[in-house]
Amino acid sequence: MSEKLGMVVSQFNFEITGEMSRKAHDRAKEVGARIVKVIEVPGSFEIPFAVKKLLEDKEIDGVVTIGTVIKGGTDHDSVIAHAIARKLMDLSIEYNKPVSLGISGPNITWQQSEKRVEEYGIRAVDSVVKMLRNS
Repeated sequence: MSEKLGMVVSQFNFEITGEMSRKAHDRAKEVGARIVKVIEVPGSFEIPFAVKKLLEDKEIDGVVTIGTVIKGGTDHDSVIAHAIARKLMDLSIEYNKPVSLGISGPNITWQQSEKRVEEYGIRAVDSVVKMLRNS
């Protein structure tokens, strides 16, 4: 039985997140899981709302998240990234289903985010699948 995963993809910085999403889809196939539903959101800030919708779906075993929060001229990236990470952890515990943190940042540049595309796309899937298979 293959794991049925939901995935939430931020459209902000889509040149990066789109490639992360492709890597995640490829990785899911490699490890025998299926991404059965994808929700696209405007930015990383909106990821937790969509994750909650997927976690409420009884057909979804776990949720992969894809996003990047790039450093700007203020600490906005840190505030957003920390809030998202905390909310994703809370949702995972509340629904007793794994949720990955496939969101690069905070405090990274565009170039650093580009270098992390493959790593984060793969890790986002691997963490959910490993939690499902080891729990």
